[in-house]
Amino acid sequence: MHIAVAGNIGSGKTTLTQLLSKHFKWEPHYEDVVDNPYLDDFYHQMERWSFNLQIYFLNSRFRQVMQIRQSGKKIIQDRTIYEDAHIFAPNLHAMGLMTNRDFQNYTSLFELMETMVQPPDLLIYLRSSIPNLVGQIHKRGREYENSISIDYLSRLNERYEAWIQSYTKGKLLVIDVDNINFVDNPEDLGNIINRIDAELNGLF
Repeated sequence: MHIAVAGNIGSGKTTLTQLLSKHFKWEPHYEDVVDNPYLDDFYHQMERWSFNLQIYFLNSRFRQVMQIRQSGKKIIQDRTIYEDAHIFAPNLHAMGLMTNRDFQNYTSLFELMETMVQPPDLLIYLRSSIPNLVGQIHKRGREYENSISIDYLSRLNERYEAWIQSYTKGKLLVIDVDNINFVDNPEDLGNIINRIDAELNGLF
């Protein structure tokens, strides 16, 4: 079984992935942030490194999805291959930070990969407002994220919402994270767990 957690930068994907993997005894697969050789360069010079970064993520995520399906285990994944292709890469292209040539090359590669991967059995989308995202990003204090602008986050949020509205690949659970605290409030986490149980076991 493959569960995936999607959401903008700072929405709480990694934290929720950790908590759910612990509760359900699912194996967690995280986004490759620590070992990513492009991330720091990208945030300092987006135009130069956008294509390299997106190809790195695409490769990493494709590898993850193939491993997930081959493993036969119950796995929860922090961010999906679809977010790279439907949100991050098109956003960089629209902002003039990725050339037409690079974007077409990237899109062509993704479309080929997509024919070989299966969508998650359940997609959990964490919906968040910009002030909440900004607060969370500041709180975790990653140095390379200091240069992220509100405009950049807003553009990503718009694309996330558009993608989720048209998502038809499988079961979808949308969680509004603005007014809940699943880290410090067990009741909030319990509500999320109950909703996931209902989705997976088809109670509603």
